[in-house]
Formats: sequence, structure tokens, C-alpha cells
Amino acid sequence: MADSSQDLIKPEKLLAVANIKLNENQNFFRKMKSVNPNKLDVIVHQLHAEVFTYTDCIVCANCCKTISPAMRNRDVERIASALRLKPSDVVSKYMHLDEDSDYVFKSSPCPFLEQDNRCKVYEDRPKACREYPHTDRRKFYQLLDITLKNTTVCPAVFAIVEKMKSRNG
Repeated sequence: MADSSQDLIKPEKLLAVANIKLNENQNFFRKMKSVNPNKLDVIVHQLHAEVFTYTDCIVCANCCKTISPAMRNRDVERIASALRLKPSDVVSKYMHLDEDSDYVFKSSPCPFLEQDNRCKVYEDRPKACREYPHTDRRKFYQLLDITLKNTTVCPAVFAIVEKMKSRNG
């Protein structure tokens, strides 16, 4: 069976569907903690490659609309340079420190998300944005908790997890 973008849940329905599957997914992720980390990386990376053949992040942009990346000083400096502002001005205008002492955006959607779902600072976006949704990272076992959360935000992550469950019970 060929996969297509029709396999992806629409962002506006994702949170409700992911919440319905939350207990099932939590149980599945508990099992995944016992899978050999190298094997888990292979599985997730294959599914990531498969799902992203038909995923267009610009069509969705749900991550940019609903969550803020955690940003380090270097991220702030890159954004400031792109906007030709001082880092302190970027922080005061767009960010605040969260409970983990990370800079995050004051509001959603991302202040740099444009009407066409493109990023105004794309070439200088924060590292967390560059790596999102983290399903192609090594040592995926370290990202199980954040991946579970991301099933409520990213249709591609939800699809990857559903495919993992169907293939690995």
C-alpha cells in the first residue's frame, strides 16, 4: 500500500485524536524503552524518511503555531543578527525566560511565522526548530517523552508513532 499525505491527520484534529490514543501511546513508549537503542534508531529513522516523503511542513506549520522552542543564547544572537537588532531587544520584544531558564516566545504563534507559513528567520532559526520533530536524531530512546508530547503537535510524528505501533506491536 502506498502512503500519502492522506495518512496525515489534519492539525486541527490532531490534539483530540492524540489525546484519545494517549494511554495506548504511553504503554507503547514504555515498551520502547526496552528496545535496543540502535535498533530503535533504525526503525524510527526509516519511518521518518518514509513519512517525510509526503509531509509538507509549510502546509501544516502547527509546531510554529502552537509551541515555542527552547532557545539558548546562540539562538537569540542568530535571530538578532538576522533582524539587525541587539539580542537584548529581541529578548525584550519577543521572549521571556520559562521555568527551566530557557528563552521561549511570549506568545503563539511564533512571531516570525509569516502568513504563508514560512519563517521570517528560517536560515537563522533556533536549533530546536532546525531539529524538530527530532525523529531523525540518534539516540532516539532519549527523546521518547518529548516524542509522546509531539504526537499532539506534529501530524508526521503521530503518523510515525502509529506506524511504529503497527509494525512493532
